[in-house]
Amino acid sequence: MTSKLEQLRAMTTVVADTGDIEAVARLKPVDCTTNPSIVLKAINTSIFADKVKEAVAWGRTQGGDADAVAAAVADRLAIDVGAALAAIVPGRVSTEVDADLSFDTEASIKKAHEIIAAYKARGIERDRILIKLASTWEGIKAAEKLQAEGIDCNLTLLFSHAQAVACADAKAFLISPFVGRILDWHKKATGQDYTSETDPGVVSVRSIYNYYKANGIKTIVMGASFRNVGEIEALAGCDRLTIAPNLLDELDKAEGTLERKLSPEKFEAVAPIKMDEKTFRWMLNEDQMATEKLSDGIRLFAKDLVALRELVKKELQLAAA
Repeated sequence: MTSKLEQLRAMTTVVADTGDIEAVARLKPVDCTTNPSIVLKAINTSIFADKVKEAVAWGRTQGGDADAVAAAVADRLAIDVGAALAAIVPGRVSTEVDADLSFDTEASIKKAHEIIAAYKARGIERDRILIKLASTWEGIKAAEKLQAEGIDCNLTLLFSHAQAVACADAKAFLISPFVGRILDWHKKATGQDYTSETDPGVVSVRSIYNYYKANGIKTIVMGASFRNVGEIEALAGCDRLTIAPNLLDELDKAEGTLERKLSPEKFEAVAPIKMDEKTFRWMLNEDQMATEKLSDGIRLFAKDLVALRELVKKELQLAAA
């Protein structure tokens, strides 16, 4: 019998949420997503040992203070990881704008241009890359300007309907609602267990998907941050799903019929929401879960970005000794 992973591929574009080169080569996703946590983990593997040495050697030729050089080397390593993934997958690789720029529209745009230029220097064109931005108001506005320039964006750390509506208005190429982190919050807040059908993260993504299809919105919905295969199966048919290798392996070994849960032809009519900055901020403020998880997500990615830069700084110091 065909595995559930193969059945999922027939109705959803499967994306790998990893920087694990061996896993990507084995599981053959269409796209890959990365973030500071994934990059930090990837460069600590033997596969990227030579790239780390090359980046550090390059860093030693750069002027400026130690922090600025470490940041530049960390940026270079993030592109190295993305370029390695782009050499394997046929589709797109998502690379994240620094989390500490999440509330600075112009700085986010500048960083996005730098990322695109860095990939181009490696022979990788912008149509292979998605710029990942946090779904803050400032990040969404940055995406709106980048999309107008022909630079496609992936709006991440998305936990609410308000964020999804604003991203659609910005004509974002893709959004990444975080299924598992929504579930985490509700389990902690209520002490309850949830089935795949009552899972608040699944319910949220289904609602966003329905809103988009009902209103003819072209922005791609890509569920992310899964805690179990039940959540994935409950979103079978979603435009895209980005899945960690361990869950992809589990789906690959699973047999039985995978029922399609979402389809672009099946939706309930829902009126469009008029969104502006005031409405966005108020709706987000009224959603305790989304407010907390957005800020928490930015802090966690910023923490791993700092850890990456500190690791680079130590390597630079060792190389200079």
